[in-house]
Amino acid sequence: MGLMSGKNVVIFGVANKRSIAWGIAQALHREGARLALNYQNDRMEEPVRKLAAELPGDTFIAPCDVTVPGDIDRFFAGLGKAMGHLDGLVHSIAFAKREELGGNFVDTSWEGYQLAQQVSAWSLIGLTKGALPLMEGRDAGVVCLSYYGAEKVVQNYNVMGVAKAALESSTRYLANDVGPKGVRVNAISAGPIKTVSAMGVSDFGSLLDNMAQKAPLRRNVDQGDVGNTAVFLLSGLARGITGQTIYVDAGYSILGA
Repeated sequence: MGLMSGKNVVIFGVANKRSIAWGIAQALHREGARLALNYQNDRMEEPVRKLAAELPGDTFIAPCDVTVPGDIDRFFAGLGKAMGHLDGLVHSIAFAKREELGGNFVDTSWEGYQLAQQVSAWSLIGLTKGALPLMEGRDAGVVCLSYYGAEKVVQNYNVMGVAKAALESSTRYLANDVGPKGVRVNAISAGPIKTVSAMGVSDFGSLLDNMAQKAPLRRNVDQGDVGNTAVFLLSGLARGITGQTIYVDAGYSILGA
């Protein structure tokens, strides 16, 4: 029996084998969870279904693009019919225009700022609201993914750093809102991981090198490290933890410089 046996968890953000969300999916499946996954559009459906096929079990898969009006409601209506209830939600989606992830932050466009906030921060609110009727009263958990650039200036992270700051603040406000309904909300601030989306940040390789050289554990973290922490936060072991940002960064965030 695993930590998540008999639990239903929906994961937003699985796109390919490098996705942090995929590492979380593997860890939750290992611990016995029944999973639900989304895909953003028709182009992403086949890759997501191929990955899901690697995790034996009855996985619910349906489209959901958080920028499309009505998609969130349609997704959870279908999930409710298929699974009945939810015990966990993982938010691992973020996006910013490539041109906003380099150069000077002062040059950020309104369109780029708005899009980054909608996809990377507001979507946590929208997805939590959509899932809440299926989670209420179940000691359920919500976990989202953040990064150190939410609180400190990280070169070239720019508009995404501001979006992650909004995400972490949203975590606290949501935790206060849904706590009386028996739902916990926490964020994981993961160290830099070589995902497809992360490679859109200019000079991302230097972030990886710097962390491996300076972090107390003298290494980078990987999807498995984050996946194990997500399992903990969604399991009954973390039933007294909510509104927190948990660092999975080999200790890098404790350093003064």
